[in-house]
Amino acid sequence: MKRISVGIDIGGTNTALGLVDVDGNVLAQDSVKTCADVNDEVKTIADTISKLLQSIEPVEVVGIGIGAPNGNYYSGCIEGAANLHWKGKVELVKLMRQYIDVPTFLTNDANAAAIGEMVYGAAKGMKDFIVITLGTGLGSGIVVNGRLLYGHDGFAGELGHVNAIRNGRICGCGRRGCVETYVSATGVVRTATELLSESMEPSELRSIPNSELTSLAVTQAANRGDSIAKQVFERTGEILGRALADAIAFSSPQAIFLFGGLAGAGDLLFEPTRRSLDENVLSIFKGKAKILPSGLKSNAAILGASALVWGELNQN
Repeated sequence: MKRISVGIDIGGTNTALGLVDVDGNVLAQDSVKTCADVNDEVKTIADTISKLLQSIEPVEVVGIGIGAPNGNYYSGCIEGAANLHWKGKVELVKLMRQYIDVPTFLTNDANAAAIGEMVYGAAKGMKDFIVITLGTGLGSGIVVNGRLLYGHDGFAGELGHVNAIRNGRICGCGRRGCVETYVSATGVVRTATELLSESMEPSELRSIPNSELTSLAVTQAANRGDSIAKQVFERTGEILGRALADAIAFSSPQAIFLFGGLAGAGDLLFEPTRRSLDENVLSIFKGKAKILPSGLKSNAAILGASALVWGELNQN
């Protein structure tokens, strides 16, 4: 009987689920609206898994992997996730096992992406690497000696909240100058708005109201040669490169993978990031860590979550 893991990615709006075999093939998948009540959410997930299992040949479910905002691997709890309705400390793994009693593992979405990269993606065979997730914010998963870095409390690896600019932009975490306020989809929009206000240089972005400006619009304008839009990516890459130079100093990765929507900008982001990294990295690390696109393409969130299970089984 084929062995499969269940991958679950919980977001603020939707929850994606999939049945995945050890080779990374998604046998069945679905998406449901994330419920305002966590008990309703868990029941909906369990019901959806049951329906998915009925849609394929009989399989053995070896475990469930869940990626979620502020998911704590050690405690199995979601703790104070700002973009979920569930407040406080939610014992998600315990609730899930009341419905489906198989080994269940929880972590945040960036850590899940890192494990997915190691199990299914471009980091196969690597034991030391970093995955940077570039979406609304900036997440990071750090793998050292083949193991994800969790720290003593389960929350290690928040490179998005390393200080980039002293007393810089206000961050959702309450601090100022965090990397993610500059290097993220929202950061790109903020930088574009600033550059447009600092200069009278012509730009197609001026025709877009600030409230409607998106990182995708900035990317498309840059690809068409818009000078202001290209400057946005130069600034973004400069800050990201500096941050990655610091990250290399403490973990010495073989590679750093950029993952998520903003990474789709390609060389617009990769080239200035590589230049900045080379200018700022400690000399003993120069040229050692490659900056690469993620090898996870479609179903990346589901694959990352499901990989938690295979990662645990391979280590035990």
